[in-house]
Amino acid sequence: MTSQGTRDRLVQRLRDDGIRDERVLKAMATIPRHVFVDEALSSRAYEDSALPIGQSQTISQPWVVAQMTQVLMDGGSPEKVLEIGTGSGYQAAILAGLVAQVFTVERIEKLLKLARRRFHRLRLKNIYTRHADGHLGWPSQAPFDGIVVTAAGAEIPPELLHQLKVGGILVIPVERQGAQRLLSIRRTETGFEEKDLGGVIFVPLLSGLV
Repeated sequence: MTSQGTRDRLVQRLRDDGIRDERVLKAMATIPRHVFVDEALSSRAYEDSALPIGQSQTISQPWVVAQMTQVLMDGGSPEKVLEIGTGSGYQAAILAGLVAQVFTVERIEKLLKLARRRFHRLRLKNIYTRHADGHLGWPSQAPFDGIVVTAAGAEIPPELLHQLKVGGILVIPVERQGAQRLLSIRRTETGFEEKDLGGVIFVPLLSGLV
């Protein structure tokens, strides 16, 4: 259940469900998702569903990971990307095959340590990690070509908008009228352009360190 063939079948389902960027599909076929879940759940790793990873967190549904990555890659090849919410490390690992540098921030130290071990195991040397409050981004490394947030808040953290390059894209789930909506926000010379990409379900974006 963790073979390359199983991974390829997941990628075909993603393609059938509207993921069109072949760069993203190749990354999804390359990165072994079972490495990012507990061994007891490895047989379910290539289902198109979210799975628990401990600490009341989840590894996102593969389609959502692919969609967020596809939006981030829209219109070009970002060189420097910030991820808020390392979690299992899966989203960062997907990005690592597509961009030159991935900076990822996690507030839960236990999850971050596990993710670091997985990055080392897979020899992903272009991922840089930080134990910090994601609301603040990573100011010393800004600006970024893209930012992806893997938890939903009541509003868009202003620091993240400030850390986007002009032309850069922020992909973030946000609470709107009692439901979560996935938003794409592109920074322009004069402000920000927002697109609503549909309903999603994410864990909450929380402040503080654990």
